[in-house]
Amino acid sequence: MSFPPHDSAVTQGFVVTAPGRINLIGEHTDYNDGLVLPMAIDRHVSIRVTPRADRLAVWSSARESEVVTFDLSSAISRDVRGWAAYPAGVIAGFQKLGWEIPGFDAAVSADLPAGGGLSSSAALEVATATVLEVLGGISLPLPVKALLCQQAEHEYAGVPCGIMDQFAVTLARAGHALLLDCRDQSVRYVPMDGQAVSILVINSGVKHALVDGEYARRRAECAHAARLLGVVSLRDVTSADLQSRGGVLPELERKRVRHVTGEHDRTLAFVAALGRADWKSAGEAMFASHESLRADYEVSCPELDALVDISRSIPGVYGCRMTGGGFGGCVIALVASDKLESAAASFRQAYLARTKIDPVMFVTRPAGGPAVMKISQ
Repeated sequence: MSFPPHDSAVTQGFVVTAPGRINLIGEHTDYNDGLVLPMAIDRHVSIRVTPRADRLAVWSSARESEVVTFDLSSAISRDVRGWAAYPAGVIAGFQKLGWEIPGFDAAVSADLPAGGGLSSSAALEVATATVLEVLGGISLPLPVKALLCQQAEHEYAGVPCGIMDQFAVTLARAGHALLLDCRDQSVRYVPMDGQAVSILVINSGVKHALVDGEYARRRAECAHAARLLGVVSLRDVTSADLQSRGGVLPELERKRVRHVTGEHDRTLAFVAALGRADWKSAGEAMFASHESLRADYEVSCPELDALVDISRSIPGVYGCRMTGGGFGGCVIALVASDKLESAAASFRQAYLARTKIDPVMFVTRPAGGPAVMKISQ
């Protein structure tokens, strides 16, 4: 960034963008210390920033009529509700670090659908954090920045999310997915820039909401299962362990553990298949992941299941699964690039016939992380 150092005021407006993300595989394993394979997408949240002479932060959104103002000279209240809770939590996190944040106007816009399971919330959090870095003239280490944004979501939005979304957005690298170990926070970049296959994102039209309690309930069920098995987290349980020791678990917890242990194995299998360009095996792992999320983790919905079912009969589709927390949102399909147009048309026709919903679809490639642009005078 070519901005003044922290002892000089930022006087020029700027725009920050942060990408959404999809998760290729490894769902609901991040808060179990597991492996996940997200990638950033080329849809973004943008914040247009204009410095102010006072100590107010005035937030507006192209999608919301409400304008929200924070007094930066005092601590940010946790009573903020709705979309503004995400930037509020990030600002509060920077205040706890001792940063003196100057006043600014922030206008939020996005080509990333809210409630689509594409991590619009993490994109807004990371974009906000990047805004504050520019205003302060200091950059946090990337993992610290991601964890601050995760904490903001816990404390202000009320979602006890794992680290995947914030790490995926913050550490994204163009042309790559991130194999993230959620226990030690290590990242291995997996190339995803081949031309043979593409990722098609299909929005079910059902808006998901993780703050309704189901996400927190799944996390609590996993924590209970770990206690019953005498382990720190379900990362410490293998599929063989479940067979030999699973008798101590109630049926519900056994199903949750079966998903988590199986998803760990599927994630490794998917990465290996990518490495040898074995699209058929990669697709089989995606289908198996969705079935586990549907039957054992119970976070799918009829519309997501319909899209996955439709995908099985479309030529050129290797695999398909829900992505994100579930209960609505999007599926992703691994599609032969030369069959993209016909596959998209088949998805639309069949899904519209089944549900009367005309699905929004787009093709995406792995994108980079947050970016800053000056506004021309």
